[in-house]
Amino acid sequence: MTSTELDNLVRIGQLKREPPTDDEIAGLLRSAAERLTDAGRVELSYSSRFDLAYNAAHALALVALRRTGYRSENRYLVFQTLPHTTGMEPAKWRVLATAHAQRNLVEYEGLQEHDDRLLAELIAIAGELHKLVATPRAGPASGAKP
Repeated sequence: MTSTELDNLVRIGQLKREPPTDDEIAGLLRSAAERLTDAGRVELSYSSRFDLAYNAAHALALVALRRTGYRSENRYLVFQTLPHTTGMEPAKWRVLATAHAQRNLVEYEGLQEHDDRLLAELIAIAGELHKLVATPRAGPASGAKP
């Protein structure tokens, strides 16, 4: 995979080029793994599980982006770049986009829609992302130039 799409986002100011550090990647992976494990704990409230799963997925998507040598300050864009950083199919990142919209409703309007299916999909996709990025330079973007 080339980094053409990501470079286009740099040109329009949506991404910045920045090499990752080993400590940053390790910290994101550790945080994501802990959150993903806790998101699976059915004794926790729906809102806690959703928050944990969402933040695990975001950290893992950020690992994928950072490993390619880019940074974004836009949470949604981190998910949107997944087809370019991991090869994830668009239908799956769209679930993450839906979760992002739900997260925004909670964070900015205090509205929480209880959607067990979305939570289950979010946890499953975060698990897939974890498998994709947990090993050094995993995914099709490994050859992308920062």
